Amino acid sequence: MNTTMEGLLLLEINTFSDHRGYFRETYRRERLTELLGREVDFVQDNQSWSRKAGTLRGLHFQLPPRAQAKLISVASGEIYDVTVDLRPGSPTCGGWESFVLSAENGRQLFVPEGFAHGFLTLTDQVTVCYKTSGYYAPECDSGVKWNDPTLNINWPLNGREPVISAKDAALPLFSQLKSIDWGLK
Repeated sequence: MNTTMEGLLLLEINTFSDHRGYFRETYRRERLTELLGREVDFVQDNQSWSRKAGTLRGLHFQLPPRAQAKLISVASGEIYDVTVDLRPGSPTCGGWESFVLSAENGRQLFVPEGFAHGFLTLTDQVTVCYKTSGYYAPECDSGVKWNDPTLNINWPLNGREPVISAKDAALPLFSQLKSIDWGLK
């Protein structure tokens, strides 16, 4: 599916269901390459589990030279997934886009290098799976504050305070980020 930001791709995954449950092919390199028009070499798989609805993780990214593309899917539960374009010169730089991903709808989100990523759990007991195109590098770990007033992300908190880590609460504002050379073509 098309998104409003270049390089960002929402994937609808075929699901084959019967009385036993369902089957999904969650990753096929040739299919993703065809959709993106380029090959992405995923080198690491990660998984997060969140106990309660209202848990907010992000907005995270890795700085160059260890920037990562991500392929996000949900194995259990439902999330409100948000991406922020950080690419200087992009017509959507500083803009954000959101998607609901769930185990039930089977959608996946491809997040290219140059984007921050985060999510809010909409249900209890949420497992999120990430394929990444680069290894985790603590020295390049970065992020943007989830409630940055410049970004003005409309998180569906319904008046609740999110469950958030101390690390994520201390992330800088978008205006505090230095211009990042993502080295993208």
